[in-house]
Amino acid sequence: MGGGNGKAGGSGRLAGVDAVRGLAVLGMFAVHVGPSPQPEGAGYVLVAADGRAPALFTLLAGFSLVLAQRGQDPAQRPDGWAERWRPLLIRCAVLAVLGVWLASLWPGILVILAFFAVYFLVAEPFTRLSTPVLTAVAGVSVVAGPVLSFLLGPVFGYEASGRGLVPEATDLTSWSGLGTALCELLLTGAYPLATYFPYVLVGMALARLCDVREGAVARRMAVWGTVAAVAGYGAAWLAAHVFGARERLLEAIAVHHPEAVATADPIREVLGGQYGAVPSTSWDWLLVADPYSQTPLETLGNAGVGCALIGLCALAARHGVGVLLLRPLTLLGAMALSAYVVHALVLAGPAHGAASWSAWVAFSGAALALTWAWQRVWADSPLRRGPVEHALRLATRGWSRG
Repeated sequence: MGGGNGKAGGSGRLAGVDAVRGLAVLGMFAVHVGPSPQPEGAGYVLVAADGRAPALFTLLAGFSLVLAQRGQDPAQRPDGWAERWRPLLIRCAVLAVLGVWLASLWPGILVILAFFAVYFLVAEPFTRLSTPVLTAVAGVSVVAGPVLSFLLGPVFGYEASGRGLVPEATDLTSWSGLGTALCELLLTGAYPLATYFPYVLVGMALARLCDVREGAVARRMAVWGTVAAVAGYGAAWLAAHVFGARERLLEAIAVHHPEAVATADPIREVLGGQYGAVPSTSWDWLLVADPYSQTPLETLGNAGVGCALIGLCALAARHGVGVLLLRPLTLLGAMALSAYVVHALVLAGPAHGAASWSAWVAFSGAALALTWAWQRVWADSPLRRGPVEHALRLATRGWSRG
């Protein structure tokens, strides 16, 4: 395993990008099975993961879409329906079915896979935009998506509550249920298109603009990502504590959420009741950056964190020692889908309701060890990609040829 190229084991994958995805998996475990995040001592690890893990996964999805096309002449991309859309539709359908099935097992988490199916489907036309246009669209979407969600919430009956759910199998048994599921996927769910698709677009724009194989580019990503994160989270802090947004939100809560007034933190109480999605009762909700709040400032901050991590890990992966140190995360990130599915199944069964430091350590250690062992055993086989990844690849290729 040599240094300098940032590749993962000769597979052609960028080790730094897979390492960031591996970090996101560990962050996801922290949120799903760790204790409640508290801003003190080791609790800052959980605070750092809260809300950022799904954002990082989604940004990396967009980044990887462009990486997969790198080196391919856009003029040579297939234009026929069968070549262009059928494999994509099959892939999205499999992800959606898998996501709905896992959600119906009640694992105690908000399963994101059905939302990813929508992201991939909607992203395809954007892959054909020029880099300047794509970058402009990504920038606009960071603000436009959350504002659209805020404005349309009352239209669909979600002005003060009811957001933050995920589609389940029972939703598919009636027309009204299908309508609810569609609304969740696009607007009111835990990870809706309106407020999470901007991460995909930002990831795509970053991959177009930044070739992380170049050290200078990776350094700029680390710096500018940090600047964006500070700008997003810092602006939210200033809005709340200097410009009076917190006081105005407390006034709105007294009117629309009186049950939360007597709690220790009424704003967090309201957001917690909607899994973070902001209600449409005050414009000041769009100025917060709390985990899962799905606002422009949270999106900017989370995207900045993702950009900085990609740059830092890409820098580390330019050297042999860095590649070696990142190797466990790289292997885990390369099998992120399998890790996600397996952890959801475990949470639906023997580990249901787990919420402790020991549970997080156990999940993280098992995932790192099992992915390492899997890729050693299947090193010379297509199965090295991971069992779920390989099955999805077979399904897409086999059915699209049928």
